[in-house]
Amino acid sequence: MSHPYVSEDHEGKPWFEWIVASMVVVAAVLAIIGYTKAATVVIAVTAIVTGLVRLVLRERSPWKVRSVGFDAFIGIGLGVGLFILLALVPVGIA
Repeated sequence: MSHPYVSEDHEGKPWFEWIVASMVVVAAVLAIIGYTKAATVVIAVTAIVTGLVRLVLRERSPWKVRSVGFDAFIGIGLGVGLFILLALVPVGIA
């Protein structure tokens, strides 16, 4: 019987996850002070970058959630989707 990997050795790297978490905090602060468009752009760019990092670095990537294909698709898809929504639904002032 094989045991599933659940340790940080086989998942993402904490330093990269803290960078992503800090981008979420930046986006939250921007949204709270009224810059919803800027907050959405921060989340979209962060999502695309994490997807591209996973796609390019594959198993050496510091960002791992599931498989390479899943991580890249979700990250890039979320970012592109948010940019499309920004183009279709005007929000915020900046």
